[in-house]
Amino acid sequence: QIGLGFRNEIAPRSGLLRVREFCMGEIEHFVNPDDKSHPNFSSVASKELVLFGRVDQLGSGKTKTITVGEAVSIGLVNNETLAYFMARTQLFMEKIGMDPTRLRFRQHLTTEMAHYACDCWDLEIKSSYGWVECVGHADRACYDLLVHGKATKTAMEATLKLDEAREVEVAKLKFNRKALGKTFKADQRVVANALEGLAENWKDFEPIATALETDGKTTVDGFEIMKDMLTWKKSSKKVHEIKFTPSVIEPSFGMGRILYSLLEHCFYQRDADEQRCVMKFKPAVAPHKCAVLPISSGAEVNALVDEIAAELMGCDMSTRVDKSTAALGRRYARVDEIGVPFAVTVDFDSLTDGSVTLRERDSMAQIRLPKSDVARIVFDFVHGRFTWEEAIAKYPVVQVKED
Repeated sequence: QIGLGFRNEIAPRSGLLRVREFCMGEIEHFVNPDDKSHPNFSSVASKELVLFGRVDQLGSGKTKTITVGEAVSIGLVNNETLAYFMARTQLFMEKIGMDPTRLRFRQHLTTEMAHYACDCWDLEIKSSYGWVECVGHADRACYDLLVHGKATKTAMEATLKLDEAREVEVAKLKFNRKALGKTFKADQRVVANALEGLAENWKDFEPIATALETDGKTTVDGFEIMKDMLTWKKSSKKVHEIKFTPSVIEPSFGMGRILYSLLEHCFYQRDADEQRCVMKFKPAVAPHKCAVLPISSGAEVNALVDEIAAELMGCDMSTRVDKSTAALGRRYARVDEIGVPFAVTVDFDSLTDGSVTLRERDSMAQIRLPKSDVARIVFDFVHGRFTWEEAIAKYPVVQVKED
């Protein structure tokens, strides 16, 4: 789900990083609390993450670079499903162009975690404001559904069908209805239902039984239960399905913070020249995928420019055309400033042999290729099907001085 969040209690500051109204996206992934493995965990188990665990925060102050699989095996990350989403978040950040050396996951201290949470890790991105929390990963246990179920008086349960019947330990209860009715009156049924729910699994009911045996009383859902209100017996029964209240793993993304951090990570100055600023957006996220530039303002050249631009836009490639009379180097600089990854230049040779040059933004290298190949090759660049290194190996490289 994606939408707006509102925080009226905070003081806005730090540009887009701390605002009262912000866009956020969340995943609510439900999982069996007794089995938090993930079927696709093996696909990310070898991915290395920079982890800042709570022990290191209170001790050495240093991070650890460790694979996801090892982090789960040593108990640093609570379970496979939580670790899986952490790894997928890292992969997403790298794919959109974040600098991996400025990413880390920080574990919540015990004083920061909600009382019901099993484990929480924040993806922090380093920017000019320091380390900023941008994505939260929380194992919220069963708390959300339990609270919702109590408020709506509806069991928020999932069912696991078993291939074979299984023996489970339960508690058989016998209530003293007179004592329950005298103490709880209209709430008698609520109390009985709560106890019967716990009795479905001896592990859940055992702490209640122990407290009643030792202290003669215990508390269940805010009701004080006395020993004379019920008797119980441990037994077993065969079941063909298991009902459980799911735990929820919740990755939560702050869109504004991610976008701001991406802008910072993509910005640089070419040759330390303040007049030559570049946004090194990955082709997949660049607002404009390609620029088409004529070397002169002649009608024939401009017609070819329009033809190439139409082919690119026909492939859903957002295209920028600059027919101004500024020098070609200046026009390259303009598209670099807004992060356009590729630029096609139509020159006088294009009119005779149908070839054009294609420039890559960060290396400023150029290749010569048929104009009929432009739309396809840019499309493949954007979708990760073809690399610039492969293009250099396939097409002739041309030397062009941009000054």
